[in-house]
Amino acid sequence: MNGFNSTLLDGKMKLHFIGIGGSGMFPLVQILHAVGYEITGSDVNEGDIIDRERKMGIPVTMGHRAENVHGAELVVYSAAIAHDNPELAEAERLGIPTAERSVLLGYVANTYPHPVCVAGTHGKTTTTAMLSQIMIMAKTDPAAIIGGKLPLIDSYGRYGTGREIIVEACEYNNTFLHLIPYISVILNVDADHLEFFKSMENLKASFRKFALLTSHKIVANLDDANTVEVIANLDRDVCTFGIDTCADYRAVNVHEYRPSFYCFDLLVHDIPAIHIELSVPGRHNVYNALAAFACAELCGCTAVECAEGIKAFRGAGRRFEFLGEVNGITIADDYAHHPTELEATLSSAKKMDYKNVWAVFQPFTYTRTEMLLDDFARVLQIADHVVMTEIMGSRERAEDYTVRTKDLAEKIPGSVWYNTFDEVVQHVMQHAQPGDLVITLGCGDIYKAAKKMIRWEG
Repeated sequence: MNGFNSTLLDGKMKLHFIGIGGSGMFPLVQILHAVGYEITGSDVNEGDIIDRERKMGIPVTMGHRAENVHGAELVVYSAAIAHDNPELAEAERLGIPTAERSVLLGYVANTYPHPVCVAGTHGKTTTTAMLSQIMIMAKTDPAAIIGGKLPLIDSYGRYGTGREIIVEACEYNNTFLHLIPYISVILNVDADHLEFFKSMENLKASFRKFALLTSHKIVANLDDANTVEVIANLDRDVCTFGIDTCADYRAVNVHEYRPSFYCFDLLVHDIPAIHIELSVPGRHNVYNALAAFACAELCGCTAVECAEGIKAFRGAGRRFEFLGEVNGITIADDYAHHPTELEATLSSAKKMDYKNVWAVFQPFTYTRTEMLLDDFARVLQIADHVVMTEIMGSRERAEDYTVRTKDLAEKIPGSVWYNTFDEVVQHVMQHAQPGDLVITLGCGDIYKAAKKMIRWEG
């Protein structure tokens, strides 16, 4: 059930996390550990996050076993955990309360006076990370919960003693309805997760519910038609940003100061404020910067602090992240998994000074691939070469769907696809030339292919 649970941790100090190694869990663990909760956890794979949790003194068990929850007063699980998980079953048998991660996120966010919650179909992670960078550099000491790793802190979030907590607010499964934002951000509303929402009208209705949870101010993209529809006639204070419209925070004189990297002059309520220079590629990041600037200023940062933070921000992990060079071939990785995101990333890549751009794409979920097949085919052709993997089903089973990567490949002249990452890596590294850019794309585990390319010795 959606909604904020104000009594979730009443009388509870011993918390057990199933899937404690997940990037979404880690910032919650950091914050709750810092304020004195006794935490244990379990997972199925070792990793950097678990190493860091153990260094914090948190016991983490490999493997899910019933006895792991013994002594816990609340069991927290991620959405990826199956309902028949032995630890969940044992918690139910013993009468130990359980909470899905998003419910705990809503609780933790509300322990701060000013939750700043960043929503939107595209750009959430970048904007949340950029805003965190501004406010950390401005020494406001915010807490943060980010969907990607912020290099400044080498983490997906942090504990802070300031008034603000900056939260990436995801619409999938209506998880953002567990939040009560002081400031909410709506970057854009685009057709995605329609296997859950069923229609654009339902999706917009959920964003509207999210906006109505806001206690202080909504920061919204005035250039995005669906966002404008969402915020229409709301009895809330709305602050707007945009390029093409007369928004409260408006970018003018937008241009590239080097290929694919943009700068602009900022008008605040039609008054010239400051010049902004971005260190992340793509015109779409102008919107992310406007949203981050508006939020930071509303939280008390100066225009100079905002501009300095934006310029210093060089991206979040898996957001057009340059990983290295092998034999003169540049390898990058990006989380783009929706046609709008792929178009933005590949268009930016094509403007850069590379001979050829290789798109190495892992489609994510059968429903999204089937619904948006023609759009995927159109935008992937921006690249010079397209190599794909089979669809990663995630929560969906292959046998329940007929669509496959070969259906997408048939619509993209010259494209190829393979079942394994090893085959993908071999094809790319044997055919790419010095001066080319290879960018892995998708929100699954395609980044593993990029890491294999970096280690290529063929």
